[in-house]
Amino acid sequence: CETCSEEEAKYRCPRCMKYSCSLLCVKKHKLALSCNGVRDKTAFVSVNEFTDLNLLSDYRFLEDVGRTADAAARHPTVHSPTTKKLLYCLRNKARRCDIDLRTLPVGFTKRRENSTTFNCMEKKFYWHLKLVFPHCHAEYTLKGVPDDKTLADILKPYIDPVESDPVVCQRLKIYTVSPQSDVQILMKIENRKQNSIRYNELDASRSLLDNLKGKIIIEYPTLFVVLKTLKNDMVVLGQDASEPAENSDGESSSLSSMEEGEIRDSS
Repeated sequence: CETCSEEEAKYRCPRCMKYSCSLLCVKKHKLALSCNGVRDKTAFVSVNEFTDLNLLSDYRFLEDVGRTADAAARHPTVHSPTTKKLLYCLRNKARRCDIDLRTLPVGFTKRRENSTTFNCMEKKFYWHLKLVFPHCHAEYTLKGVPDDKTLADILKPYIDPVESDPVVCQRLKIYTVSPQSDVQILMKIENRKQNSIRYNELDASRSLLDNLKGKIIIEYPTLFVVLKTLKNDMVVLGQDASEPAENSDGESSSLSSMEEGEIRDSS
């Protein structure tokens, strides 16, 4: 026994692997070492010591994590009438602003991370917004963006040579050194075929609300910031000679390639 050093050990602590001879010594060692006696399922095991038991332990640990996540997604508060009422009100307010706001089922990443709210006192949306800079493989998530803020002001902390954060400025250097007239803001159009993805070009001088009017939004807007002088595979609606400037049904498509993969995984 590693506690009393008198009796033959009968027990071994799953947490710290200390040998004990009795319940009294077990309690003493827990108190002395602040040990809870619970096996550490995430403890490091070297490749040389890795056995089938470790593999089985890892498998069961992942199953436990999956059950916990599933239980959280099914929690009553997620499906409560209050939550559903808030989503209904949010969609209704957006509809009055000529925005077709659609929400995803519980379990989707975009549904979980969306923080968009509507302030009834100010009669203003505060959007959850994602900015994607394809040429630098960078993206940023903004929360609480007021709908009356212009896109130019939203982008200033990122690509403005003077007002942008030094770290962000360095990462997005290709944007900050380019003239502002070369910057193009695009938003993917929803409800189009996979082989016919198109983008709407937004006006940086207008407010976020004005730019979202007449468009379909899945959970929250995702804006793609590109440079006109650099080649990209984003086709702007109306600039493709093979199709008209507007869809005949007035609907649009989207979900970035990253989001499409995410949705397939979630479903």
